[in-house]
Amino acid sequence: VVTIEDPIEYAHPNLKSAITQRELGSDTLSFAKALKHVLRQDPDVILVGEMRDPETAAAVLTVAETGHLVLTTGHAPSAAGAMERVVDLFPPHERYLAQTRLASLVIGVLCQALVPRADGSGRIAAVEIMLGSSAVKNLIREGKIYQLHNVIRTSNQDGMETLDQSLVSLYLGGTITGENLVRYCQNKDEIEDMIGKIPSTVA
Repeated sequence: VVTIEDPIEYAHPNLKSAITQRELGSDTLSFAKALKHVLRQDPDVILVGEMRDPETAAAVLTVAETGHLVLTTGHAPSAAGAMERVVDLFPPHERYLAQTRLASLVIGVLCQALVPRADGSGRIAAVEIMLGSSAVKNLIREGKIYQLHNVIRTSNQDGMETLDQSLVSLYLGGTITGENLVRYCQNKDEIEDMIGKIPSTVA
């Protein structure tokens, strides 16, 4: 496993895997430059701390196209938002090709929101899960990223889940309050479709 991070936040010991961690500034000048040389180490898994620019995004796709498992992180409110953010890193004339490449490579996207627990004992992750199904890949390829939410919402049987569905599960289980359900949800109308009218004390 090779990680490229900015900065390194945790030192991972070699247990069942041999892990090499590289840090921007001290070990490499950029994510993109590190990715140009990482294949020489014959890694099984590559972690890229974040895709922030077109060069890094293009390098990530190129490395993934060689058959390596590539993990990365980014800031986005949803799985669809994450896909849109990656495509938008590319200049307009390259976006169609970026969509095609991304569609062929995506395995899954996980988004999380850390929500305060109802008992005050910290926070719990509400998660949105999007898997690289045929429907998901087709929408990305066709540039219909705005339709991904509906596919996720209706594909629970395939292991997908929207952030709002995750929040509702946590709320119905008593793990989070109604106030935080409303605060962190993406679509209040969808929440009310699932559980009925939210009490006015929290709405």
